[in-house]
This record gives sequence, C-alpha cells and structure tokens, in this order.
Amino acid sequence: MIRSVSSSSGNGSTPAEFTTADLPGLRGRGFALLIAATAFALCGFAAVLPLVPLWATRGGAGEFGAGSTTGAFMLTTVLTQLAMPWLLERGGYRWAFPVGALVMGLPTPLFALTADLGPLIAVSAVRGVGFGMVSVAGTALAARLVPHSQVGRATGYYGLAVGLPQVLILPGGVALALNAGFAAAFWITGLCSVVGALLAWGVWFADGGRNRAALRSPARAAAATADAPSGLPLLLALAAPLVLMLLTASAASAVITFLAIPFEQAAWLVGGALAAYALAVVAGRWTAGMLHDLHRRTLLLLPGTAGAALGMALVTAALWSHGDGGGGLGAGTVLLVLLGAMVFGLGFGAVQNETVTLMLNRAGPSGYGRASAVWNIGYDAGSGAGAMLLGLLIQLFGYVPAFALTAVALLAAVPFAFTRRGPRPAAQRDSPGPRGSAP
Repeated sequence: MIRSVSSSSGNGSTPAEFTTADLPGLRGRGFALLIAATAFALCGFAAVLPLVPLWATRGGAGEFGAGSTTGAFMLTTVLTQLAMPWLLERGGYRWAFPVGALVMGLPTPLFALTADLGPLIAVSAVRGVGFGMVSVAGTALAARLVPHSQVGRATGYYGLAVGLPQVLILPGGVALALNAGFAAAFWITGLCSVVGALLAWGVWFADGGRNRAALRSPARAAAATADAPSGLPLLLALAAPLVLMLLTASAASAVITFLAIPFEQAAWLVGGALAAYALAVVAGRWTAGMLHDLHRRTLLLLPGTAGAALGMALVTAALWSHGDGGGGLGAGTVLLVLLGAMVFGLGFGAVQNETVTLMLNRAGPSGYGRASAVWNIGYDAGSGAGAMLLGLLIQLFGYVPAFALTAVALLAAVPFAFTRRGPRPAAQRDSPGPRGSAP
C-alpha cells in the first residue's frame, strides 16, 4: 500500500491512503496520454539524432566533429539521468516529463540558424538534458500509473511507444530534411516534442485526478515499501540486470552502427536487416511484458540473453561468409544476416523488458526512480560505449573478430540471467486482484 500525503483529488488538505488498485491503469486516460506523449516526444529525439551530424558536415565539419554533436547529447543525457532519482523523489514525477520534453523540443529550431560546429554542440548538450529527464521519468511513470499486476504490460506498451516511432522516424527525418530542407525538419521535430510535453502535462488532470497520488514524490508520499532495499543493497540487487542491459545494448549498437559498412553494396539487405531487427525488438519486448504479468515473474531473461548471443553469432557467420565485405553475397549470407538480425532483435527486446521489470520489482515503488535511472543509464551508456569499443576492435582486428568477440561476451553474460524466484516484492503483495488479471 502507498500512503499519500494528500487526497487524490489534489486539494492537498486531507490525508488519505490508496493502493495501486485505485489507479485507472492501462485503460485509464492518464496512461494513454503518457504513451502518446512518449511517442511524440521521442519523435523529436529519433528524427534529430541522424540529422545534426549530417547538418554539421554541411557546415564543413569532419566525421569526428559531426560525431561530437551526438557525443555531447549523450554525455548530458547520462549526467542528467544520474540526477533524476534525486529530482523524482522530491516531487519530480509531476513535472519532469513535460519539462524535459520542452527542454528537448524548444531549442531544436536553433539548429537551423547555423551549421557551425560550436553552436550545434551547445544546442545538442542542452537537448541531452531534456532527453535524460524524459527517458527516466517516462520509464518510471509507466510503472507508477498502473497496478503492479499490469507493470509488465505497461513497460511493454512504453517500449512500443519508444520503438515504433524510431522504425519510421529514423529514416523519415533524413528524407524530410533532404526533400523539404533542414529548417523544416528541425521545426517539425521540435514541435513534436512540445506536443509531447502538453500531452504529458495532461496526465495530472486525466481520470478525475485519480493519477495524482502516483505523480507525487515517493520519498515523502509513499511509505509502503519500507522493506524495499536502498543504498548499496539496492545497487547490488540491480547489478545483474544492469550488466545484461549494458552488454546487450552494446551489442545492439554494433548491429545498428556497423552492419551497413561491410554490406554497403547491398543497401536493400541492410535496410531489410535493420527493419527486421527493429520490429523484432518491439515484438520481444511486448511478449516479455505480457508473460511477466501472466506469470508474475520474469520468464524470458535467460532465453532472451541466449537469443541475443545466438543472433550475434549468426551475423558473425554472415560476415565470415561475406569475407568482411570482399566476398560474394550468396543466398546463405543473406539468410544469415536477416535471421541473425531478427533473432538478436527478439532477444534484445526481451532483455529490455525483463531487466526493467526486474529492476522495478527489486526496487519497489519508492525506488522506481532509481531503478529507471539505472536501467536508462545502462541502455544509453552501453549504446555509446559499445559503438566506440566496437569501432576500435573493428579497426584493429576486422569485422569478423569484433562481432565474434561481441557474441562471446553475450554468451558469457548468460549466467547473469539466472534469477531466483524469491518472495514477491511489497508492491506485488499489496496489489489485489487475481493472478494475471486483465486491466
């Protein structure tokens, strides 16, 4: 049970207490607004991510300079994520998402004013702060706005809102800029994030105010999870899923960043592989969320990790048969690339949802902010560091050894995916309703 310092009506005058069953949950307008806000806000992230480096090269920047815009964005993102638990525990659940979406969206049109590297880096750094706020607050809110019996599906829906726009917007933003101009692309994508901010602010007013208690600070407004770990015990509880998130996100950056280079003469194959990967990630994450709620525990963490390792091994075999770009493109190579990307995507999607639900369960509702921050840092830091490390390995040893080492690292991480079924977390014990109940 979560104890609120004020009534759910939001007048702040009458102490009351509520259980997670009081929340509208997956069918509430508040949760629907969060999902819509996420989709809009992250359109402003996904579309701009490849656009700014391309715009920088138009201004005369080299590859390193163009990449530094993304580096500045990710640096401030991770630094902000480190501070987010402190902010969320001090009332930030209500305003962190809408403010973050505004910080990400309002500066975006400034990119159109100049292609000089200095201003592009500065604006990218500011936008990274907004993305850090949105990413942590959004993940935590997806769990806080629903009863615990729906957390798996809630994080699955949130994964759809994050992943599906990127399938369309990553290539769509570049096409928009090349056909309508960079200024139009920056204005439209900035506006998307502003719309996301307005939708997120509406969560406070939706469902007759029934979501408001969940939007208040868990540190001051929630006392139900006194038995939940904190401090060093909490970090130790989150360590294993963090390792899995870091390694699988690093491997994903290998597929996204480097797969196109050895197969550059077969753009259709690269496009098909990335599309298969992106759709498989969404399917894997959604399936893991559904099964988590049905069985009240993680089921796909181990097969997901093993599947990611298998998928990376298949991609490695495709590179070997292709000869690092120097061989032919036979039917076997094509099949290995497509199958490997799909199998890896299914595994990575399952690991995404299973690690976030595992972290949320171990942290309890009062620690949702910290669990969300750790998970997002694992995802973003793994993606950034993975791209840099894989690039170095490829430069030193070639594509086949680098991808093979990645597959071996994923296989070595499989023991971290073994989870014991201990006592159910406090939030789950306090959540009434039958096992696997529908929303």
